[in-house]
Amino acid sequence: MNLQEYTCQISNYFHHLFVQIFLEVVYFFLLFYIQQPCIPTGVSMCELHCNVLVKDSNTYQPDTLDLNKDKEAAAYWFPCFRDLIEKFAQRASESQRATDSSAEERANQFRSSYLSKLQEYQSQSESHKVLGIRELLELNDAQLRLHGFRDPWQEQKKTENEEAVPLLSARLQEIDAIKSDGERWLELVRGVLAGNMFDWGAQAVTNILQEDASFGLNAALERIQKRPWLMDDLDAWLQRLQEEEIHKCAAIFVDNSGVDVVLGILPFARELLKRGTKVLLCANTEPSLNDVTSSELTAILDCCNCSCPVLKRACSEKRLLVFGNGQRGPCLDMRTLPQDLCEALKTYQTDLLIIEGMGRALHTNLYARFNCETLKLAVVKNKWLAQRLGGDTFAVICKYEPLTS
Repeated sequence: MNLQEYTCQISNYFHHLFVQIFLEVVYFFLLFYIQQPCIPTGVSMCELHCNVLVKDSNTYQPDTLDLNKDKEAAAYWFPCFRDLIEKFAQRASESQRATDSSAEERANQFRSSYLSKLQEYQSQSESHKVLGIRELLELNDAQLRLHGFRDPWQEQKKTENEEAVPLLSARLQEIDAIKSDGERWLELVRGVLAGNMFDWGAQAVTNILQEDASFGLNAALERIQKRPWLMDDLDAWLQRLQEEEIHKCAAIFVDNSGVDVVLGILPFARELLKRGTKVLLCANTEPSLNDVTSSELTAILDCCNCSCPVLKRACSEKRLLVFGNGQRGPCLDMRTLPQDLCEALKTYQTDLLIIEGMGRALHTNLYARFNCETLKLAVVKNKWLAQRLGGDTFAVICKYEPLTS
């Protein structure tokens, strides 16, 4: 890294550190003064948002599983979440133990409260309401915030981002050295999938990351399933890219911090930009696990711009934009996108939707249909779910859905 790049990254770091501290102060006051959102009488939350990408808003159901109807799934997932919550409580306590003596007590309260709520869900299994994995994951984040743990993975994300950003330049050189368009796009898709391995919410991956601190993108590329994949529409996607018609605008709903977003998503987005496609990067509005937030992604992008002229130019020309996706958990409900994102999706004539990760493309939206071309990419990091779908741990989902009438 030369002196100019180093100076640029240092300047961007302190700028966004100031912004982050300011936002934390604002959040603190909002927490006390705004107890509930102001929703007009007789208007549901969903009606406050548009359904610009949803093919049929009357039938759209994001959840892949319904634990109230699927007894086999319920028998696995309820005990699974009881085990997961122990890990999340420990992480919450560790995130504040050095600065707050009440951290351990609040973590215990979080654990008890979550388990009590989980039992309520399980006892209401005869309900006609759909109960997906999404709701149980969102319950985790809601309970963490309720007990004072807004972002237990904050330091973890910061470390992973700082380690990944300096590696981007070399990764882009590897990509650019591939002369064949088909082979280059294959490597870009594999990069997104390998990046998606870096998920601290998946126990199978957590075990790997804890045991091998050197585990990186190349190791992840070797670990994911070899083709043919569990759901393998890659050839159809590559064929689409050979057509003369270039996508006007691509909306990419991203997943994890670090290797995932920096070395997986950004090279993919860069290739779309080089084709002439506008790109909207849509990240979580609120922290959840090690998922990147929109504010964090903006800071990451500023750092990456120092070493990538394509990204820098696209940002300056407003062809690469970052939006919050309105979500407070690791899944994706297209009915609750914020208004500014919905307006952008419509204004820029979004004709390509890319959904990445287990939460957004597998626990939710796997079978959902949208009114534009869609590419769903994920690595199945849960053995039970992989086997339910007919595969094994680290099986690959690459599902391309062309626009149909």
